[in-house]
Amino acid sequence: QEMKGMQSKNIISVVKHFPGHGDTSVDSHVGLPVINNDADRLKGFELVPFASAIENNTDGIMIAHILLPKIDSDNPASMSKTIITNMLRDEMDFKGIVITDDMTMGAIVKNYNIGEAAVRSINAGSDIILVCHGFDNQVAVIDALRKAASDGRITQKRIDESLYRIIKLKNKYMLADKPSEPADVSNINQHIKSVLNSYMK
Repeated sequence: QEMKGMQSKNIISVVKHFPGHGDTSVDSHVGLPVINNDADRLKGFELVPFASAIENNTDGIMIAHILLPKIDSDNPASMSKTIITNMLRDEMDFKGIVITDDMTMGAIVKNYNIGEAAVRSINAGSDIILVCHGFDNQVAVIDALRKAASDGRITQKRIDESLYRIIKLKNKYMLADKPSEPADVSNINQHIKSVLNSYMK
């Protein structure tokens, strides 16, 4: 219901963190969590809410930085074609946007080169790479993706798949390719204050 409410107000819905982050003992902001659950366990438990979200047309799914060695021992979920393409897209029939969790989290930057991790994530099936902190990190990711595209490590077909999904989502929400007007934060805060004051009377 929350997801449908967001969509009804033209807010893009993204559910997270696929394929399930509840069974971790390590915070992925700090390190790389390892979860020893197999595919049967995931299908019977962790994937259930994601299946429901997909059935109810979620716009996007965020991929977790977690390692599931019984499913893919070499790649965390955010860089795993087995998890993103085979499991999420093919088996669960998800057609929407796949976005990574923040690539500047400890799970990535303490274990991988951030640019190379971004390339691997795109090739695994991600559509959007989230880089929340550090201008240098953002530049490194953009440079790595550009180089991988020009070298053919990321194919034109792979790029087109993501572009199609992104454009389709932008059209659904009538998003234009122009900068948004900056928010008037002081006006918003004043409005919140007046609303709160009206309840205090």
